[in-house]
Amino acid sequence: MGSMTPHIHGTFALFILCLISFTPPCDGGNILVFPLEGSHWINMKVLLEELHTRGHSITVIRASTSWYIPEKSHLYTSVTLHMEQGLEDMLGTFLEHHFRVLLGEVSTLSFFKITKDFNFLLSQVHLLWCDALVQLFEDTKTMKILRDSQFDLVLTDPGIASGVVLAKYLKLPIVLNVRWITSGDGQFAIAPSPLSYIPVPGSGFTDKMNFMQRVKNFLFYSIIVLQQRFITGPHYTAVCEKYIEGGCDIISLLQEADIWLFRSDFVFDFPRPTMPNVVYIGGFQCKPAQPLPAELEDFVQGAGEHGVIVMTLGTYVDALPKEVTDTIANVFAKMPQKVIWRHKGKRPSTLGNNTLLVDWMPQKDLLGHPLTKVFVAHGGTNGVQEAIYHGVPVLGIPLFFDQYDNLLRLQQRGAGKILQLNEISQSFEQSLMEVLHQDSYRQNMQRLSDLHRDQPVAPMDQAVFWVEYVMRHRGAAHLRTEAYKMPWYSYYCLDVVLLLLATVTLLLLSTVAMFRFLCYRCLRKSKAKQH
Repeated sequence: MGSMTPHIHGTFALFILCLISFTPPCDGGNILVFPLEGSHWINMKVLLEELHTRGHSITVIRASTSWYIPEKSHLYTSVTLHMEQGLEDMLGTFLEHHFRVLLGEVSTLSFFKITKDFNFLLSQVHLLWCDALVQLFEDTKTMKILRDSQFDLVLTDPGIASGVVLAKYLKLPIVLNVRWITSGDGQFAIAPSPLSYIPVPGSGFTDKMNFMQRVKNFLFYSIIVLQQRFITGPHYTAVCEKYIEGGCDIISLLQEADIWLFRSDFVFDFPRPTMPNVVYIGGFQCKPAQPLPAELEDFVQGAGEHGVIVMTLGTYVDALPKEVTDTIANVFAKMPQKVIWRHKGKRPSTLGNNTLLVDWMPQKDLLGHPLTKVFVAHGGTNGVQEAIYHGVPVLGIPLFFDQYDNLLRLQQRGAGKILQLNEISQSFEQSLMEVLHQDSYRQNMQRLSDLHRDQPVAPMDQAVFWVEYVMRHRGAAHLRTEAYKMPWYSYYCLDVVLLLLATVTLLLLSTVAMFRFLCYRCLRKSKAKQH
């Protein structure tokens, strides 16, 4: 018995050491959430589910016209803002015109038309949410409830920045679940972003740019700055001037955020400078595949060794124009593979018996199925990251927003191929066969998957840790740079450069003046001696 005592003591000591090495627990916190619609809500909900399991109380602010965020849920209580028009209606009108432009010839004129339409949509969406925020501020009953709730922090997606303004009004710490802000990629607002090797969203460039590409990259950045200054920013500035003491601008409010949970990582994105309060959680929503429903599993197994092709265009697009869907369906019908296609539009006339049309699909479970060979997708962030997680090569058809840039990152790494909408009639079959049968696509995607999974801490655990960290410490100001408080000329040290230039100029002028004075005196003495 005595010989076992040291072993028992050693085991007990190890147990105690493990206990004290864990992060101190955070008592159930009270979180106010201001999410976005569509795919943004899908990944926000994954985070809320994890926070809910850890005992946190959650309140979600949603629109009355919301098409994804239910009013009642076991995860949260909700506060509903009245809206006359929904994002779905506005986006539907935009896409109808957008597809017509994309199907035409690519030209400078089409680029400007797309930019004009996109800017109009941006302005309308941000104005809609700013008006809803004003209604909330004017609703004294609801605002009293929010103040009395004693929230620990605001968790918000700043693609629409109303949640950031609300957090400032309530004087609460902010955690951002972010990739996009009101003016493009959020990293440009918080970290040094040299345009020589950091491509601007929408530019279509990688981190290797020649001279002309750097010129174009600079011009794309100028467009984004103008969008923020004249299209999206003024809506928020008007609200800030009325309701925030001392006024504010939205970029400064974003830069004040305590933690940025950034939905990307450097397996997917190009390397770039970053900041201490930016936590990269790319793929945090990804999970191991679960068994498929019985009927879907039977369909997949029916493919045999040929495997399955999965196609979806995301939450915003139910169907492409008829001529495009007929072309795609015709190509699918020729394939020996089975096809599962999320398509809610009119049934294509060329649809084959090997193709199953569905209104909804368990995307992550299909991507994780061993028989899935290719993912035909629009290039949304969630889908791209799930494809990386499960190692499935992508044939991408970018339609709008960040999708081309997302797919470009896969194509540049040899894990995917981009096909523009107006190229489908000529090149869809060839491109699909290439991604299916060239082993390099799957090998490169599998390599990205291995890199993504090889992390010391899972992205979801990182996200939850930092949310709870902000609760425990009532913010994370020590991780936040003070650079955003500096005027632009101080940030770039232009005042220092001007001072140094003035000093050097003064020294040079003084030297020249002294030299001329000495020369003049010598000349006078010489003349005096001659006389």
